[in-house]
Amino acid sequence: MAAKENEVTHKFRFFRVYKDGTVELYKPTIQKVAPFDDPITGVRSKDAVVSTHPPVSVRIFLPPISDPTRKFPIFFYIHGGGYCMQSAFSPDYHSLVATTAAEANVIAVSVEYGLFPTRPIPACYEDSWTALKWVAAHATGNGSEQWLNNHADPDRVFISGDSAGGNITHTLLTRVGKFGLPGARVVGAVLVHPYFAGVTKDDEMWMYMCPGNEGSEDPRMKPGAEDLARLGCEKVLVFAAEKDELFQCGRNYAEELKKSGWDGSVDLVENWGLGHCFHVFKPQHEKAKEMLQKIVTFIQQD
Repeated sequence: MAAKENEVTHKFRFFRVYKDGTVELYKPTIQKVAPFDDPITGVRSKDAVVSTHPPVSVRIFLPPISDPTRKFPIFFYIHGGGYCMQSAFSPDYHSLVATTAAEANVIAVSVEYGLFPTRPIPACYEDSWTALKWVAAHATGNGSEQWLNNHADPDRVFISGDSAGGNITHTLLTRVGKFGLPGARVVGAVLVHPYFAGVTKDDEMWMYMCPGNEGSEDPRMKPGAEDLARLGCEKVLVFAAEKDELFQCGRNYAEELKKSGWDGSVDLVENWGLGHCFHVFKPQHEKAKEMLQKIVTFIQQD
């Protein structure tokens, strides 16, 4: 092992790289669960293929239906995991999104995007954008997925993500602001403990995972005032956890968004005494339940 250690050229928080280019993830395997109908909450789930080249899929969550003519808001979710770990199909994220679907009465779509090293950045951004446009394409009622055709309200779309997913959420909002999202209206976005540059050494890791990066000022890592000013939604909710290394990222994002001239509303919620993405791994925590209710209120106040 000592000889192998001598061959390491880069060490980052989530992986190390050897001289021959081999990447060793510190947490290489993630358990995945199949979609299922939950008899307790009544939430049904199923998977759908968005694209085969590149491979992009989603898990869709449908809340209980009492009125078949009712249309539900769309909750588009992007999981965290440092761009190289986790899955929309992991038990933690399945539970998180299913619970949100039940509590907020939304039809939720959780995207399974490409991860480093199999698919370096910008795969995560491109796959998520592809999936979001796929969801919006159901606005005509003629999409490939009947749950979305029959039950989704394209005029009430909410985009959300945690950690890396919060960062990806911002990039999607800038694209909606720049290019639009035909057929859909993005009402709001929820960024939970998002990653942005300038706070941790993870900036170097992000740039390694993204060979085509634009340096420390890359707008995907460090949002510019112009992108913030034209963010493609009407309101934003940001969470920042005090004991999280990314605490200042969320605070800075909310502050810069307010100063940018953007005409939407932004609220910052600070999770005092709590760590990074505590709500994902400790969903029964009192503060995790409070966070969920804030998100539910944010969605239902539209």
